[in-house]
Amino acid sequence: MKIKWAYYLYIILITSSCIKEVNLYKDDKKPDEGVPSPTYSSYLYPFNDEINNAIAEIVIKTSKEVDINHITSEIPFLKFNKSWLLMLTQDDCKHAAYCRTWAMINGKPISNSETYPINPNPHELYYDAAQLHAGDLPPNIIPPSKTLGCTDGNGNEVRFAITTTLSPEWEWMDAKTDVKPGFTDNYSRFYMKSGLVWDNVAEMLNYGSGIAFHDVNTSDVYSPSSILEHYSIAQNIILKKLTGRGCKMLAEPNGNKTYTTAALQYPDIQTMTAQNGTVKLYPFKVSNDLNKELLHRTFDTPEKFKTMIKQELLKSQTEREAIHIGVHGTDNSWIEFLQWVNDKYGKDGDDSVWFPSFEEYYEYNYYRIHGNVHIEQLDKNTIKLIVKLPSEKYFYYPSTTINLTGIKKEDLISISSNNIVTGLSYGNYNNELTINIDCRKHLNKHATHFVEQYEKDKSDNTKKIDALYFSNILKESIEKKQLLNRIEQ
Repeated sequence: MKIKWAYYLYIILITSSCIKEVNLYKDDKKPDEGVPSPTYSSYLYPFNDEINNAIAEIVIKTSKEVDINHITSEIPFLKFNKSWLLMLTQDDCKHAAYCRTWAMINGKPISNSETYPINPNPHELYYDAAQLHAGDLPPNIIPPSKTLGCTDGNGNEVRFAITTTLSPEWEWMDAKTDVKPGFTDNYSRFYMKSGLVWDNVAEMLNYGSGIAFHDVNTSDVYSPSSILEHYSIAQNIILKKLTGRGCKMLAEPNGNKTYTTAALQYPDIQTMTAQNGTVKLYPFKVSNDLNKELLHRTFDTPEKFKTMIKQELLKSQTEREAIHIGVHGTDNSWIEFLQWVNDKYGKDGDDSVWFPSFEEYYEYNYYRIHGNVHIEQLDKNTIKLIVKLPSEKYFYYPSTTINLTGIKKEDLISISSNNIVTGLSYGNYNNELTINIDCRKHLNKHATHFVEQYEKDKSDNTKKIDALYFSNILKESIEKKQLLNRIEQ
């Protein structure tokens, strides 16, 4: 009999290890039990395959005779002929850079900086890209509002873009995101992470954000050789995690000039910003490509920056200093500030500001200094522009504005381009023709992605807004018309 009972006990023990444990008591239920976890497939523009040294050709046919001897061209100091420059770099790879700063600019739900009453300790609540796409958001989310930006001078929206620093050597950028739509027993999955996860960074890059080095994971932050070594380690991680998208900017951490000393020896870092020992940037006086220059930024409150902006705009255009905001965490006051900039100086105001990532400004100025616009006469009514945009390593914004004297929009019969040009708009500026060209290689593929995302869920109006935005960047073409038709179906 003892042998028989021992046998039964043995059978129970070995089979129980294969049976999923079920908790019959709700109060003891594990946070994720019984809750689906949707899979999220991150998308990233193929930056690793971006065009280099673009040569754009633009053919302009007019209703009257034109003489190239009476036509001049220029690349203006600021893109879209804007009159002042604003930039924002967010340090420490902050979680808020995605779900507050980036989200506000791009018309997404905003992580509220007011604490949520969670017992025993109230918390600020945040979210990641995977949660946004699954509709799994904090209970105190601020609903999406309008997108923030300027125009390209020709009626097309251009959204503001920030720069975020990265912490690639720290494993918390690989942190897993818990996605539990409808789960309300607790909200721990929305607690602030140590910083951005890679999926968040990828999504920000898709919308024009820039990236920068900051701290590196060395035990000796006052050794240039050690920091130099870790720049290379960090870059290799970035290239791997972002499928070939490299980093060329440094935001100096903690006022530590050892980082800038090392950056001068690291070829990949082409542009830098800091608070002290810097060069102040006056965009309308820049006569060089700014390579390796340590450009100034300021840390202050939103209200102080409002005052600073107003004071700069009292000056003549050529005397205005660029306002480069440095910030760590962003709260609701920064959300209000960004909307204020849009409503007063952006597309819903006087449309005077250009607010790009620091990377984009650096590249645009590089094209202005090193680029070339050549004009050829094809016949008495037709000219061709040959625009050369020489690029450097890790350049991702092959685009520019060109002003032409002697021609107005009203004179045009047609304007066309070679296949290198993927985005094109034109109009009048100061009684002359202005042309914006974009030579990003995969703009059509990029726009198609956002159209497909909208087609999967037409109940989400923010996806329709994105689909329209990225489709309207494209130059006029059959492909563009097809995408716009798909959106309106």
